[in-house]
Amino acid sequence: MNTIFENSRTENNAEAVRDFFRTVYSYMFAALGISGIIAYRVGNDPNLFGEYFVSATGGLSASFYVVLFAPIALSFVIQWGYNKLSMLSLTLLFILYSGLMGLMLSSIFLVYDIQAIANTFFVSAGAFGGMAILGYTTKTDLSKFGSLLYMVFIGMFISSIVNIFIGNNSMGFIIACLGVFVFTGLTAYHMQALKNMVQSNQMSQGQKNKIALIGGLQLYILFINLFLSLLRVMGGRD
Repeated sequence: MNTIFENSRTENNAEAVRDFFRTVYSYMFAALGISGIIAYRVGNDPNLFGEYFVSATGGLSASFYVVLFAPIALSFVIQWGYNKLSMLSLTLLFILYSGLMGLMLSSIFLVYDIQAIANTFFVSAGAFGGMAILGYTTKTDLSKFGSLLYMVFIGMFISSIVNIFIGNNSMGFIIACLGVFVFTGLTAYHMQALKNMVQSNQMSQGQKNKIALIGGLQLYILFINLFLSLLRVMGGRD
């Protein structure tokens, strides 16, 4: 009898994990869809891009830098303030974040040809999917590996901000190569962390809904950064 109850509990727990990740990936794919549509629409209309992001002198306008850095601030608000925010507020901020990322990503259509973007997207999807499966199925504890990758990421982030203003191509290429390694590794780490969290069964349904949104946001950010890193490494410029 105990064995039957244990098997039933295991099956219910496994189904709960699958339901949780279906919700996580629903958020991730929704964000990718919103960003992709906006990026394609703005990026393929030079007049529209110029109206919003090019100054009268021909350089990048202040609004471009607002769009560039606003998603970073929003991601911190969502991830650090989710306990105090309602589910509706989190969802609206998530949609706003996805839209701003779409505006930011529109610039790649002015730099890279569409075939290079498409090829890189599919390579990114394959790498992301493989590492997500690894993180979900592996029995190895990835927490120490994740901590190391985050330290490397902090160094990359600071270097990237500096390189925006100095424009060193060699430095940008090195950062991109590191990014491919870091973001694929963090994908596996986050998948395992999310799985362990939901398996603990110590969250209410409301908390699970919020964590699913945060998980979708984190995986979306990792995918976009992996895609951009690979695009810099292998993409063909117009």
